[in-house]
Amino acid sequence: MPKYRVLKSFTDLQDDNHMYRVGDKYPRSGRGKKERIEELSGSDNLQKRPLIAEVVEEKKEGDK
Repeated sequence: MPKYRVLKSFTDLQDDNHMYRVGDKYPRSGRGKKERIEELSGSDNLQKRPLIAEVVEEKKEGDK
């Protein structure tokens, strides 16, 4: 599963009002569903802007 980071602080209304702050990992404890991740990473949410983004890890020399 890809990893995501919070771009803009928000309260997740579908996760017991859990507060996510900029830089936090998303989801906490594997709670994220594909549809929710798509909603939060696009503009189809209440804030009308991406709130999370996928973390792209750079490969180090010698990694396959």
